[in-house]
Amino acid sequence: INDPTVEMTFSVNDSPLAGREGKYVTSRQIRDRLQKELLKDVALKVEDSATTDSFRVMGRGEMHLSILIETMRREGYEFQVSPPRVLYQMIDGKKCEPIERLVCDVPQEYVGAVIEKLGSRKGDLAEMTPIGSRMKLEFLIPARGLFGYRNEFLTDTKGEGIMASVFDSYAPYKGDLARRNTGSLVAFETGESITYGLFNAQERGQLFIGAGVPVYEGMVVGVSPKQEDITVNVCKKKQLTNMRASGSDDALRLVPPKQMSLEQCLEFLADDELLEVTPHALRIRKTILNHEKRMKATHGGKK
Repeated sequence: INDPTVEMTFSVNDSPLAGREGKYVTSRQIRDRLQKELLKDVALKVEDSATTDSFRVMGRGEMHLSILIETMRREGYEFQVSPPRVLYQMIDGKKCEPIERLVCDVPQEYVGAVIEKLGSRKGDLAEMTPIGSRMKLEFLIPARGLFGYRNEFLTDTKGEGIMASVFDSYAPYKGDLARRNTGSLVAFETGESITYGLFNAQERGQLFIGAGVPVYEGMVVGVSPKQEDITVNVCKKKQLTNMRASGSDDALRLVPPKQMSLEQCLEFLADDELLEVTPHALRIRKTILNHEKRMKATHGGKK
């Protein structure tokens, strides 16, 4: 059995909405559930981290861990997870990273798109075999290059591609990968999202939530096309005066929000973000919820 190559931090949910939706929310319950998982999942490793309410969970890849997250969520657990991180090793004094052997079976017309995408993720094409009207491609690619690729792959191949990966070896670090080049739309205050506030916010980027959704300060409510994060007030009500009636709000048209799966949420997470997982919702949030403290931490770190 190969050693784990990817780790995530599972921690107790400490958001303002904590404890409302889940049945099991304490660190003891989460620890017991992870220990129970170890009995049947031999490729998983769990360690206590520096704090008492979080655990390092190591597995064989992003999908391995996302299946565990989804299973726990359906059983009524509520917790937070960090973005997935690759486990590096020092071999002969060099920093080495896990390399996966990725096999893709795609229709011939989509081969170019797949090779181009995997090339930008530091993947090397090892073999190419035609099988009828399809093509079998083999790549050697860093494990971190596969984070969030599955959804892109299905889009690029119109749902017809098949991909599977297996651990190959450790190789010297291949350099930095381009992470997401978009920012987050971050909620400015705690409350409930309102059509008027969402209508103004949707001009800044694509939203993840509709109207009538509970939000809190520091929660990520959308994606911004710019690189930096933008704070938006989605709880903003229309100021009523004798010139403006509340009924004219009905004319506001909202773009349907983007619904994200668990894998898409994990791929989207930036280093300063966490994913809040509950039986009813997946919420992306900033690690530091307060806007002023977050700005101090960001700009203090750059000096």
